[in-house]
Parts: sequence; C-alpha cells; structure tokens
Amino acid sequence: MAEQESLEFGKADFVLLDEVTMEHFMENLKLRFEMGRIYTYIGEVVVSMNPYKQTQLYGKDVIEQYQGRELYERPPHLYAVADAAYKAMKRRAKDTCIVISGESGAGKTEASKYIMQYIAAITNPSQREEVERVKNVLLKSNCVLEAFGNAKTNRNDNSSRFGKYMDINFDFKGDPTGGHINNYLLEKVRPWAPSGALLLGTSDAQLASLHLCRDPAAYRFTSEGASNNLLASDQSNFKDVAGAMKVIGFSLEEIDSVYKILATILHLGNVSFVAEGDAVAIENRELVSQLAELTSTQPESLLRTLLYRAVATGSGEVIEKGHSAKEANYARDACAKAIYERLFCWIVGRINTVIEVKNYDARLHGKNTVIAVLDIYGFEIFDSNSFEQFCINYCNEKLQQLFIELILRQEQEEYQREGIEWQHIEYFNNQIIVDLVEQPHKGIISILDEACLTGGQVTDTMFLESMNTKLGKHPHYTSRKLCATDKSMEFGRDFRIKHYAGNVTYSVEGFIDKNKDTLFQDFKRLMYNSTDPVLRDMWPEGEVSITEVTKRPLTAATLFKNSMVALVENLASKEPYYVRCIKPNDQKSPLLFDAERCRHQVEYLGLLENVRVRRAGFAYRQPYDRFLLRYLPRPPLLASLPPLLAQPPVLGAGRWGLASRAVTGSVCLSQAWRGALARRRCRYLRAIYTIMGHYKRHKVKTYLLELVRRFQGVRSMADYGKGVEWPDPPAVLAQFQENSKLLFRRWRARQIVKNIPPSDMGQIQAKVAAMEVLQGLRKDWGCQRNWGRDYLSSVVENPVMAAQFARRVQALRDKVHFSSVLFSCHVRKINRFNKSRDRAILVTDQHLYKLEPRKQYKVMRTLPLSMVTGVSVTSCQDQLVVFHTRNHDDLVICFHKMQPEEDNRVGELVGVLVDHFKTTKRELQVRVSDCIQLSLRGRKRLVAVEMRHELAFPDFGKSRDGFVLYCPRR
Repeated sequence: MAEQESLEFGKADFVLLDEVTMEHFMENLKLRFEMGRIYTYIGEVVVSMNPYKQTQLYGKDVIEQYQGRELYERPPHLYAVADAAYKAMKRRAKDTCIVISGESGAGKTEASKYIMQYIAAITNPSQREEVERVKNVLLKSNCVLEAFGNAKTNRNDNSSRFGKYMDINFDFKGDPTGGHINNYLLEKVRPWAPSGALLLGTSDAQLASLHLCRDPAAYRFTSEGASNNLLASDQSNFKDVAGAMKVIGFSLEEIDSVYKILATILHLGNVSFVAEGDAVAIENRELVSQLAELTSTQPESLLRTLLYRAVATGSGEVIEKGHSAKEANYARDACAKAIYERLFCWIVGRINTVIEVKNYDARLHGKNTVIAVLDIYGFEIFDSNSFEQFCINYCNEKLQQLFIELILRQEQEEYQREGIEWQHIEYFNNQIIVDLVEQPHKGIISILDEACLTGGQVTDTMFLESMNTKLGKHPHYTSRKLCATDKSMEFGRDFRIKHYAGNVTYSVEGFIDKNKDTLFQDFKRLMYNSTDPVLRDMWPEGEVSITEVTKRPLTAATLFKNSMVALVENLASKEPYYVRCIKPNDQKSPLLFDAERCRHQVEYLGLLENVRVRRAGFAYRQPYDRFLLRYLPRPPLLASLPPLLAQPPVLGAGRWGLASRAVTGSVCLSQAWRGALARRRCRYLRAIYTIMGHYKRHKVKTYLLELVRRFQGVRSMADYGKGVEWPDPPAVLAQFQENSKLLFRRWRARQIVKNIPPSDMGQIQAKVAAMEVLQGLRKDWGCQRNWGRDYLSSVVENPVMAAQFARRVQALRDKVHFSSVLFSCHVRKINRFNKSRDRAILVTDQHLYKLEPRKQYKVMRTLPLSMVTGVSVTSCQDQLVVFHTRNHDDLVICFHKMQPEEDNRVGELVGVLVDHFKTTKRELQVRVSDCIQLSLRGRKRLVAVEMRHELAFPDFGKSRDGFVLYCPRR
C-alpha cells in the first residue's frame, strides 16, 4: 500500500510532508527518483518523473494489482488514476477526464499511452468483436498520429508538435463503444520534414515509384528541417505505421495516396526558381512532371500555379501576375506546409470516422459516458521562440488556471457539504496573463489580428510597436524599447512575457505571416481539381470561383484561441484527474537529478499550490490509519516525550515509566466508560427501530390501500384517470410511486394511441420524434397545432402561386420519381455572396430543393438528403434552421411569409426529417444552440439571433464571426 512504503522511499504523498516548502518538496522528489519511485501523489494528483529507461512498472500483472482498487491501496501509479477515472465513470455515470501536463520531453505522450493501455486491458471481459475493434483502433491511432505529428527538438527527440484531446465513449456496462480525437495547432515548421522522411523506410520499389531516393540529405525539407526517430534505415517503424493504418481501416488506395502526398512535400522542397529577365522560371523542370503525377494534376496547371498568381479585378476580369523569385519561394513553402497540415487533419478525421459511436440509442443501450484524455504540448522556452511557442505557452497558462480552479472548487464543495467555512488559500492567479493574451481589443491576439487586417505593408516591427504602445504599462509585458538596458532582447525584434512558468522572450519575426497563414487560392483550386479523391477531399474551398467574393478567414491565432476556449469549457464539465509530468534533466540520463531544472517545473506546474489546497481539504478520501497519522492530536506531555515504543533514556527512566502508566490507566478508564455509554445507547436504538418498523409497515399498507381505491375505476373514465390525484407516499415508497407513475402514463398512452385514426399516426410519430431530439431545449416547437407539412401547395398560405408550385413538384416527381413531399415553405436565406434573399424549400423523401418563387419555383440547388448530416436550431421562438452537409457547405434559412405569421414550424421540420431518417435507418444529428456553428464552402462561421422591435419580417445581416438573424419582436 502507498501509505506503507518504507521511509527510505520518502513520502508517497506530498500532502504528508512535515512542512510544505519548496526545499522539503524537492528533497522528497529527489529521494523518490533516486530510489526508482517515479510516481508520487498529491492527494489524487499523480506526479510523474520521466525515468529515461525501461522499467518493470507496467504489464498484465501490474494491471491486475490496480484493477478495482482505491487510489491509496497501491503505490502511486498511472494505473491508479486511470482506474479511479474509470470507476467514477462506470459507478456514477459521470464524464471524467485525465489531464496530462508538463513540458516537452517530460513523458506526457508515454503517460497517455499507458493510460490507454490500462483502460483497454480492463474492459470487455466477454471479448466481443466490435469492442475489441474499437480498442485496437484507439490504441493504434497513437502510433499513426505520432508518426505524422512528432518532431525532434532541442529538448526532446520525439516531441509532440500538436495537442491531442481524445474522448473515449463507453456504454452502460463500461465497454468502449467509440471515440473522437481533436487536434490543436499543429506546428507546421518542424514536423513536415519527419513526416516526409517516414517514407524513406519503405521498399526500394515503392521509393522508385514515388521518384525518391533513400538519402535524406537529398531533400531540403529533411536536411534543413528537424528529424525524428523515423530514420531512413529504420524500416520497422515504417512497417509499424503502415500496419497501424491498416488496422484502423485505411484502404490500400488511401494509404497509397498518403505516400504520394508525403512524396509531394519532399519534392516541393527541392523545386528551385531562377530569374530569366523580369520573369521567373523553374530550374529543375523534371520535378514538375513528377509532382503532377504524384498529385494527379495537369503538369501545365501545376507549372502555372508555381510561377503565377491569378487575380480577379473589380470588373470580374481574371489576370495572371507573375511571381518574383521571393514570392515563388514563399508560395512553394506555404503550399508544402499547407499540404502537410491538411494531410494531418484528414488523417485525424479519417480515424474519427472509424471510431465514432455508431447506431447508439440511449433508450436501448443505456447512458453513454466518456473518459477524456488530454495530452497537450508542455510549456516551452527555446533559444528562439516564435509564434508557435507563443500559442503553446498561452495554452498552458489557460489550462493551468483551469486546473487550480477545478481543484479549489472540488475542495470548496466538500467544505460546503460539511458546513465548514472555507479558508482562502493564496495561489498565483494566471488570469492576468491569460487576459494579456486573449482579452478582446486589448490583448496580444487582438493587436496581432488588427495588424494583419490593416491595409498596406504592415511589418512585424510595426506590430511590436503597436504592442509597446498598448501594453507598455502591463506588469507581465516588456520589450527592449520599454527596458533599454536589457541587452538580452533586440530592438525592434523581441518582446518578453512574464509567464507563471518563467520569463519567455519571443521574436516577432514571422508573426504576421504565420497568423495570416496565407496560401494563394491558385494552389487550393489546383488540389481541388486533382483526380486523387484524398487530395481533393482535403481542399473543399478550391471549389470557389476566383471571381467570387469571399469573407476573410479567421486568423491562426484567433482560431487557436477559440479552440482553447471550447477545450476549457469541455474540461470544466467533466470530473478531472491529473498527471503532472516532470523532466529530471536535459541529458536524458536515468541517474541525474537536476535540482534547478526540476524546481523550475515544480514552480510552473503549481505543485506547491496543489499541496496547499489538498492539505486545506478533508481527509475523507483516506483510510483510517493514514487519517490518524495526519490528524491525531498529541497532548503537550506526549509531545515532549519520545515514542512509546522507543527505548527510554537511562536518566529519568522512573519518571518515564510513571508517566507511561498514568497515561495507560487514563486510557483504560475512558475506554470502559465509553463502552458503557455505547451499550446503553444501543438498547435505546433497538427499541426505537422496533417501533419505527411497525409504524412504517402501517404507513405502507395504508398507502397501498388508498392507491387501489383511487385508481380501480380509471379504465372506464373518459381521460383514463389523468385527473386522479396520487396520494402522498411514505418516504420508503417515493421511488416506487415514481415508477408506478411511469407505468401508468405508458398504459394511458397505449389506451389513447389505440383510438387514434391511422391517418393521424404519421403526424403523431413526427411530433414524438421532434420531442425526443429537442429534449425540452426549445421553448415552443409547434406541438399544439396541426402540421400541414406541404404549405406551398395550400391556397391559404400560397394563394397566388400554389398551382405553379404544384406543377413544379409534379415535374420533379416525373424526373426523380420520389414518393412523397415531406415539407415545403417560403424562406429567407443567405446566398453564396453572403446576401439575404427570398427563396422556397421543398423537402422530398430523396432530396432537398432550394427554389426561386419569382421564376415559377425554378430549382436553384438540389441537395440529396443523404448529404445532410444534421440540423441546428435555437432555443427561442425564431424560425432559424441550419442544414449541415457532408461537403461542409451548409444551408442557412429562416421560415418566412407564413400564414398565420406567428406559426412555429421549426419543430415540424425537425420532427418530419428525424422520423424520415429513422424509417430509412439513418441518423440525423439535431443540435439546439443559440449560437450555431456552421460551414459555408468549407469556412467556419457563426450565426446568432437578435430580436428587434422595428422589423416587419426576419432578415440576415453580417457579423464579425459570421451572420446575425434579426427577428421582429412580437
């Protein structure tokens, strides 16, 4: 047991330190590391030291020792925290998360692997095939994502250059049913090289088909970039990754496309440009044909894209502008990095399609619960820190703030349950630094976005000057201009943030370009027109015409900030468990404990604050002897005496014996008296419980007789007993009455349904479907009125053009041969130019049509229902509906020109679609949110709703993040 580890290994829980000081903490940490104890608790937090060697701490035998045990029953271990999270999820049906934090090289990714392996090992004892498949895919996904997203840095040979958040879904039995992976801010500068070098481990024949040689030095992106452990000679790693991709479910064609895309990245790095007068040409033209073959594009189109940029004038004319040598080199590198990033995101998406929960019905399978594992980049300080390190360190600030708040909240809630006043605990509040980065209009990200949106030639130096002006008085920001004597920073280049983890100096060089993340539209159109389906799928926005006006996309920093806000909200909704990883030295030695290096990590991980918060809390999680060790009060006499079991000193031995006998006699007397009191209390309690038992039986019998009397004639009542009042049950039968009410309501429903005409059953089924998916989240969804569905065929709603609409429907029926019209209505919508227009929609059992009423309901757009993946609505009375599609080109509408005007048809459309999808054994996701996220031609947008008194009818307008639906306030 953890509490029984001998003193030679130090304290297995930092909460039990004699004094909470940095010196005592470091002394205990060093002792345990040197004795091979790499795990130590802080209450329920696991502190993990990277051992830099293979250990015997894992495997089937060790897993069995921790399975089903409480945290304190075994020595500290990752398995213990994984088992605690699994038990909380399974026993209390709670969503849990395991947050793994620490700097690069501290062992976070390895910790996440062991946690995944433990969860996989303890689930599915029946060895069901589908559960085993899900587990294998979840485990193999680590191998693939590491191969494409890790790189060598000066601190870690295999550093994760992306953040990973994985949800593992479980059914009510505790078996994994699927999962979902979110990736955050892939660093494109470093890992594009190793992902390409991965190919160099393949066979000679395959290398030849990709026009590659085995020498990494032959390629600029592998010789200049960082490399990782996937070396050219290491064919086993290549085979592991290829095998993992097959297990996950990648088809042979998809794997072949991935290899070609990686080869494309390598070849692009070797494309060089030479000046020919005022023009630019490609020096090694043979690469163009090889790249065209690998990307399945036309050589002429590829060559033109590398040398020219197509620009649309205000009149709609398209002209080609030749690149300068600098522009061509920039465009080439931007394209290679974009291909790498798109490929990585495509791989994550492809894994998600395999592991997502399928055909899960909570009514049949029970509640679906989640264990989340967060493995995200650690705090980084390099010799040169750029935009990527700025984002990564901001992420750590935000998460550190969340962790402390969650631990404090957990302890405060326990104090409130016990009715004890909470004592404030001092700790460093990261919010001031988080605000410095993300505060609207004032933070660094807002200043950076403002610089990127400013017209003209804005430089990184101008961005730095803007920060100096607006943030010059902030206590956590400085630069060389603000501190002229600090020669560790360069004028016009560097700024410094005083992070919770220490001061970090950032170079602004490249901040503007990296935040804009500019890639010429020509490359997107080129890749979209590829005949390779994988490559084409990666570039959906390439479908947009060059003459089409598009909104400026969100910057890289804003996208990352938004994803961090969403991540923090997600984590805050779950019961958290923590693993804090520490790197003992930079030499990767299993023997060296660098005290200063470790002290720095202890400080920025906030471990002393963790200890103080846990010590301030209760020991309700601890076994009795551990509780006694911590909280036993010692009388003044005993406090000055040696322990009872120690050998008494020679001098004063008589006094020591007298004191010992006196204490022993007092203890015996008090114990005898306590025993007498306890026996008397026991007799009283027995008498009380006898009386209580007889009284409870009387109450139960009276209640049941009254229940029978009230409900014996409900079958002959007109309302089948709806108005019968239930008697108040005794406390012991409270749950029994709730179950009885449920059974009674089902019986009433069955009696009522038997009397419903068959012609009304379709409407009833649609209303039930809408009620189930809306789950009471929408206040008014039209359940009280009759549902007309095909409103445009009604002369009441459409008196002038009902006949024209009917002819259009018949023409479509003759052409497509659909069975039925599910819904039709006039709508207000947003067109591809972000303008508001009046249209009509027609939903059949096969397609969704967008129609033009002014042109005899001409079909403007046809969308197969098989392409519709979900529907989003709001919780208010507005008539906004968003159709989500597989090709990320969603349809945004608002019902319009209804008769009567106050009709609420959102629930009707949702119910009709959900009911239809059920009959065709497909799933339609329905979301209720007052700020709806959508995609228009691959671009992320938000649409919200505002009520206004002065409006006569609803209309759409633009907002900073997308659109606003302005609705009349009735």
